[in-house]
Amino acid sequence: MLWVLPEEAGPLPDVLPHAVFQAQRLLGQRRPPRSFFESFTRGLIILCASLAVVLSSISICDGQWLLAGDRLFGLWRFCTASNQTELHCLRDLSQAQVPWLASGMVVARIVASLAVVVAIFGLEFLIVSQVCEDSLAWRKWAVGSTLLLISFILSFGGLLSFLVLLRSQVTLWGLTLMFWSDFTASFLLFLNAISGLHINSITHNNMHPWSLPTKV
Repeated sequence: MLWVLPEEAGPLPDVLPHAVFQAQRLLGQRRPPRSFFESFTRGLIILCASLAVVLSSISICDGQWLLAGDRLFGLWRFCTASNQTELHCLRDLSQAQVPWLASGMVVARIVASLAVVVAIFGLEFLIVSQVCEDSLAWRKWAVGSTLLLISFILSFGGLLSFLVLLRSQVTLWGLTLMFWSDFTASFLLFLNAISGLHINSITHNNMHPWSLPTKV
């Protein structure tokens, strides 16, 4: 039996091509399933970046990085040992009688603290890119990895500034555990930033469905 539309109903609205395009666009925004190796690598990068932030925060808050004889040099204060038992600490670093120590340490602590802030923002971008898997997830991951790289540059700059200011007092055995913690954090930031940018370039170049389809 044939069904005939009444003439007064008018022509059908041209919604089919638009609906097809919308469906293709939604499919284009959907990320292909990840392999176990990729998910494991990205999760490991986030975990190591979090560890770097924790280590760097602890070492900067403590700030005691160098022991030279009976003197303890730090980012925030200078300490001397009295009778080999008690530490007498001063926040006025000019009392240490080291040239440019007071003004130079201000720069070192600002750069080191800024490195932690930038690393936190970078870590947040990495986490958000994994939670919200949309068409821009790869860009969020790239931004997070770039921020980690900037954080490494700042962190290494803080460490280098500290060593240059106290170059006449520095010995390998005099550097404290807090200094090596910040050094390890700086290394982890560099490693995670390079690894994050590398894995992102590989997966983005090989998975074109991440980008939006173009209308023909």
